[in-house]
Amino acid sequence: MPQRPNILVVCGRNKKRSRTAEHIFKHDVRFAIRSVGLSPQSNRTISENDLLWADVVLVMESDHRAKIKDTFSRNDLPPIDVLSIPDDYEFMEEELIELLTDGINDAFERYYPEENEDGE
Repeated sequence: MPQRPNILVVCGRNKKRSRTAEHIFKHDVRFAIRSVGLSPQSNRTISENDLLWADVVLVMESDHRAKIKDTFSRNDLPPIDVLSIPDDYEFMEEELIELLTDGINDAFERYYPEENEDGE
């Protein structure tokens, strides 16, 4: 079996959206997941090592993608997809879980379609 891909999920402060994503997918057998925030006040702030670890980066807003590209402009960045999930939800809120589940599963299927052939 090939190595599981690494998915980095990013939001503003790593308190609600990306933390929820990591929480709901932490035991997923298809991929490894890690969550970070862009703000210095984040629970866990994004680093160059996070981007080296990641095969795919999923951000909540297009501004997040722009900030990563600007901050880490010297780095060879992995693909960065925007999930378009606004900062309107609390940690583990039901609607947030649904949006994250759909968005992350869709992104995984787009980047790793061969991983789904055996399981479905």
